[in-house]
Amino acid sequence: MKIFFNKYMNDEFKLEKWQIIGIFCLIFVISGVFGWIYEFIFYYFNGGMKDFYWQGGNFLPWINIYAIGSFLIIFTTYKFKKRPILVVIISALVTGILEYISGFIIYHLFDGLRLWDYNTEILNFGNIDGFICLRSVAFFGMSALLLMYGIVPFCIWMSKIINKKIFLIICISAASIIMVDELYNLIIARVLNTPRAYDIYHKLGIKYLEF
Repeated sequence: MKIFFNKYMNDEFKLEKWQIIGIFCLIFVISGVFGWIYEFIFYYFNGGMKDFYWQGGNFLPWINIYAIGSFLIIFTTYKFKKRPILVVIISALVTGILEYISGFIIYHLFDGLRLWDYNTEILNFGNIDGFICLRSVAFFGMSALLLMYGIVPFCIWMSKIINKKIFLIICISAASIIMVDELYNLIIARVLNTPRAYDIYHKLGIKYLEF
């Protein structure tokens, strides 16, 4: 594994298109699940350790902005992966910008809607308009280390040891299921006026941070 990691750090791998597609599908799923786990734990403490809350807007434990952020991190830091401090700084910067712009646009396009609000959360030092805070960007920056030195090489390794068809079926299927869940709750359910994840989980007695 050490030899494999050294090859990754030195860009000694040549990936085929099918591997790149599968790898990005896998990262898409893993990073969104990672974000869900982080928020699930954080909001337990934020709420005084009384209740757990289902996060995001889907049936599955996955949050889209973490997947988007992971791609931004990879595209902006991959060539700097031999300099982990720079990876952290760049990642904190680009994900902070993503978070602020996303929050700002949603707030102004949807009549004051906030999907997150650092004004009301713990550890919100460095808070700017409730859209970003120092704790959030620091976490994203540090998480980039796990992404660039753990998740990305792991996904490349998986593409090398698993049969091509099996690898693509697993990765594309997982990403497709997530996307169907996302599109249903984000668009289809609103258009057709059918129950969303929040409605169903609410009826089941599961606490859910609604948006």
